[in-house]
Order: sequence, then structure tokens, then C-alpha cells
Amino acid sequence: MPPNPGPAAGLLGLVAHDSKKHDMVAWATEHRRVLAHFDIVATGTTGGRILEACPELRLTRLKSGPLGGDQQIGALIAEGRVRALVFLVDPLSAQPHDVDVKALMRVALVYDIPLALNISTAEMLIAALESEAG
Repeated sequence: MPPNPGPAAGLLGLVAHDSKKHDMVAWATEHRRVLAHFDIVATGTTGGRILEACPELRLTRLKSGPLGGDQQIGALIAEGRVRALVFLVDPLSAQPHDVDVKALMRVALVYDIPLALNISTAEMLIAALESEAG
């Protein structure tokens, strides 16, 4: 199994399916104080919407998920650069790039990074990050 880079290393990844982008922006806005302690990578549209609401965050926008953004975040995970991923998934809608979505989840599992797929788990993750950030 690939090594985990450890709790002090890495970026935070943020991804949301179209129907969950509003939830992601609301979550990021609510937790902007904690998120401001971290460098963030996000897929294109999700990242743009978060930056509109929280311009103070250190967020790098990658490509849109269907255009390769999911794969870009997966590559960063494989390089040991992403320490946690919040990926708000819409389980009720078919995704045209479902193969990329599954690949991103799989690489997060292989590299044993925290992976939040819904708001409840994202809340638990941000609580752990807040305790680290002080």
C-alpha cells in the first residue's frame, strides 16, 4: 500500500457534482475560517463558486471534472500531495464522467486519505481539521 503523507502534509481537495455545488459553497462559507488555514485544490466550476463566496481562501482551480479535473486531483493524491478530499456526490443522478468519479474515489481509498462524500462526513472532517489548525 502507498504511504500516507501524514496529518501535517498536503492540500485539501474539494469537488461537488452539479446538484451539490450549492451545498459545497454553503459548507465552505460556514467553515471559511478553518479552510483559510489550508491550501485547497478544487475542480473548475466548484472552485469558482467557492472563490466567489470566499475570495480569501488559498484555492487553486483545476479543470472541470468532466474535462479532467477529477483526474488532476487523483494525480495529486497519487503524488502524496492531497491529505483529505471532500467530494459531495449526487447518488441519484447519472454522471456522464462516472468512470472518472469512480477512479477518483478509488485512488483516495488506495492512498488512505480521509474522504467525505456527504455533508455529515464533511462536518466530521472539518472538526478534525479545526482541532489541528488551532
